[in-house]
Amino acid sequence: MADDPRPFTRSGHWSLSGEVSLREESFGALAYHHETRRLVFVKSPLLTDVLRRLDDFETVDDALSAMVEPDEHDRFANALSSLAESEILRGR
Repeated sequence: MADDPRPFTRSGHWSLSGEVSLREESFGALAYHHETRRLVFVKSPLLTDVLRRLDDFETVDDALSAMVEPDEHDRFANALSSLAESEILRGR
C-alpha cells in the first residue's frame, strides 16, 4: 500500500485517508480517493459511520466494540482490511 506500508491490524490505529472523500448514499457511501482516483462502494450505513469515527478510537477493536454488535466484528474488520488495502484507510 503506497499510503501506509504497514499491514492492517485490529489492534492498530487507523483512520480515513486525508485523500478520501465520502459521499453518503442510501446504501452506505461512495469513497473516492483523490490521488489514486479509485472509487469504492461502502455497502453499509453503519460501516460508513465506523469509517467516519475510526480516528476517535485508539484501535479498530475499540471502534468495533463501541459501534458494532459483537457477532459482526469479524465481518466489519474484514471490510476495513479491504478498505485499507484500497488505500481508503491509513494507519497511524
